[in-house]
Amino acid sequence: MKHPERYRDQKVVVLGLAKSGVQVAKVLHQAGAVVIVNDRKERDQCPEASELEALGISVVCGGHPDDLIDAQVALVVKNPGIPYSVPPVQRAIGLQIPVVTEVEVAYHLCRAPIIGITGSNGKTTTTTWVGQILQAAGMSPIIAGNIGIPLTEASQEATEEQWMVAELSSFQLKGTEDFRPRIACLTNVTETHLDYHGGMDDYVASKARLFRNQTAEDTAVLNWDDPVCRGLVPYIKARVLPFSMNETLREGVYVSPPYIPGTEDQLERTIVYTDDKGFTHEIIRVENIGIPGRFNVENALAASCIAIAAGAQPSQLEGPLSSFRGVEHRLEYVRETDGIVYYNNSKATNAKATSMALSSFTQPIVLIAGGLDRGTDYDELVPFLQGKVKAAVLLGQTKDKLADAAQKAGINTVVLVDNGEDAAHTLTLAVQKASGLAEAGDIVLLSPACASWDMFPSYEVRGRIFKEAVHNL
Repeated sequence: MKHPERYRDQKVVVLGLAKSGVQVAKVLHQAGAVVIVNDRKERDQCPEASELEALGISVVCGGHPDDLIDAQVALVVKNPGIPYSVPPVQRAIGLQIPVVTEVEVAYHLCRAPIIGITGSNGKTTTTTWVGQILQAAGMSPIIAGNIGIPLTEASQEATEEQWMVAELSSFQLKGTEDFRPRIACLTNVTETHLDYHGGMDDYVASKARLFRNQTAEDTAVLNWDDPVCRGLVPYIKARVLPFSMNETLREGVYVSPPYIPGTEDQLERTIVYTDDKGFTHEIIRVENIGIPGRFNVENALAASCIAIAAGAQPSQLEGPLSSFRGVEHRLEYVRETDGIVYYNNSKATNAKATSMALSSFTQPIVLIAGGLDRGTDYDELVPFLQGKVKAAVLLGQTKDKLADAAQKAGINTVVLVDNGEDAAHTLTLAVQKASGLAEAGDIVLLSPACASWDMFPSYEVRGRIFKEAVHNL
């Protein structure tokens, strides 16, 4: 550990008994803090409580007591998903007690330099890809954060010779103060999680905290094609290393020749890197990248940029870029049967992600979509539905909104699946209907454009039920 002494004898309240909360409570206790863990769930719904109490950690379940936060509390560590409006967080803010997420604690304990990766879309694929590239280059990376193991757990064993590669959400980054990654990457920014952040300003500001404490010794990797990313440049003190699909960069990683309207599928393209001395290095032909989709070319650019900033040689990138087969629930190939190919893209929890998935295929698509209604319309999907989607099977709270977008796109076959009490049965029925509408040569694509929480506890559960239904056809 790097600075465990900063927590010794400090009174710390941990809000939330999820995986990261349990781990950060253990780590803080080990560092000598006086830890109290609080969860609003009843005790019989908190199986982790007994384990923590056996270590001497106080656990309070069944609500948030009025006296939980007092002037003696030095720090509140909250689960990223807990809103800032809950009473204990508001009381801590009123008492000027720092409220952070486990990312902040992990930063102070981790000996390894940190690569922080965030973005509205692509961060999991990029994080996983970076890990594979660095592993192939002999750098022994650790993958953690919003993917895999909690950052505090990974930080305990990390050494100065390794890289900590961390996927970070806006929820996690909003709760940071001193956090300073050696390499920070923002893949893109689009409207999402606005119910949590209250608007785009807070969402963008939370993402931008990734760069806030960086210095000229650090590297900021930015999507040069994204106006929000590019707009952050004047506020970043680190060396900026951009990547682009659409521009030839003086320094950075880009596609050559660039993508220009009307030439998307007409030219052979290569990912190249131009270094700070002006020398250009070919990395890989775009057609040889291991996973389909133009947005995965963008993820490959981001991963290449990060790996080069971490010390990998451009010549070391081609192998892992070509052998990578993607991440579960992210345009994941499921099976082919009767000439119909099924893809699981359950991680597409916003319209932008679904648009990107639709753009990945030239075959006719039967789209399964719908989920939690966050109060937005889906008009931005219309140009991506047109000429791509032959039929749509819609479910969840947003099925009527998506049906309206499908009608605007001129899709003649739209099937609405009523939400029954059994969500798994509802999705299975949607798969069966989609299969009946598809023909040999078609794609059946689950790409919901919505979060899963109206029907499923997570997008992972949704995706696995979809895959099970496909295999049972």
